[in-house]
Amino acid sequence: MALKEEIITKSIVERFSEKFVNNLNQDVIIAGAGPAGLTLAYYLAKKGIKVSVFEKKLSVGGGMWGGGMLFNEIVVQEDGKAILEEFGIKTVKYEDNYYTADAVEAISTICSLATKAGVKIFNCMMVEDVMVKKNEVCGVVVNWTPVEMTGLHVDPLSVKSKIVVDATGHSVELLKIIERKVQGKLFTKTGKIMGEKSMNAEIGEKTVVENSKEIYKNVYVVGMAANAAFGACRMGPVFGGMLLSGKKLAEIISKRLNK
Repeated sequence: MALKEEIITKSIVERFSEKFVNNLNQDVIIAGAGPAGLTLAYYLAKKGIKVSVFEKKLSVGGGMWGGGMLFNEIVVQEDGKAILEEFGIKTVKYEDNYYTADAVEAISTICSLATKAGVKIFNCMMVEDVMVKKNEVCGVVVNWTPVEMTGLHVDPLSVKSKIVVDATGHSVELLKIIERKVQGKLFTKTGKIMGEKSMNAEIGEKTVVENSKEIYKNVYVVGMAANAAFGACRMGPVFGGMLLSGKKLAEIISKRLNK
C-alpha cells in the first residue's frame, strides 16, 4: 500500500494534539526528566496519579547518560541497588555497598517503565513560568525550547496541576522563577534558594533524600534540585540517592493526594 505524506503528517499532528489536550489538567507536573524526576513519575503513575513531565532538552535522562565524566557506568549503594533490581536493571558488585550499572541501560529502562506506567513526557518543551492563584502555585506555563533559544516573541500555553515538582537538577530552574516572581518565601532556612555545596558523596546521598519535600505551597523538589535548594552537597556519579529521593517523594505526594 502506498504511503501518503499528508496522512503521515496528519496522524502526528492529531495524535500529539490529543495527547497534549488530555494532559492539560494534571495531578502532578514534573519539570525535568532526569533520573529523580522519572523515578518519581513512575511511582506516582503506578499509584494511579495523573502525571506529566516537561523536559527542555530533546533527550530525557539528565546526567545519568554520561555516568562519570563520560565513562557511562554509574554507582549505587545497597538501597539504590534494590530499586534498580526492582526495575530489572543489572547491577554488578564492586565492593561492599558499591554496585555499578550500565548508565545507558539504567536510564533508558527507567524512562521506558515510566511511559509504560502511564507517564506522559513532553520533550523539547520547557517550563518558563508558573500559574498562581491566591499566592499558591496551581500549574505551569510552557513553551517550546527552541522558542526560548532563538529569542522569538511567542506566547506560551498553560497547564493546570495540583502539585508541581522541580526536578531540574543543579540549576533549580523552576524555583528560580518562583523566587523571582511569586510572593512569599521558600521553606528553606533563608527563605531563598540556598545553593548547592561542593562534593561530598556520603553527605549528599543522605540529604538528597531528606530534602525531597515541599518547598513552597504545592511545590516540591526532588533529586539534585532538592540539595541545591536546601544548601546541601553535590554527590557526583553515585545515583542511589536520586532513585531513593524519587521513591520517597512519590509516597509523600500520593498521601497528599490521598491516592
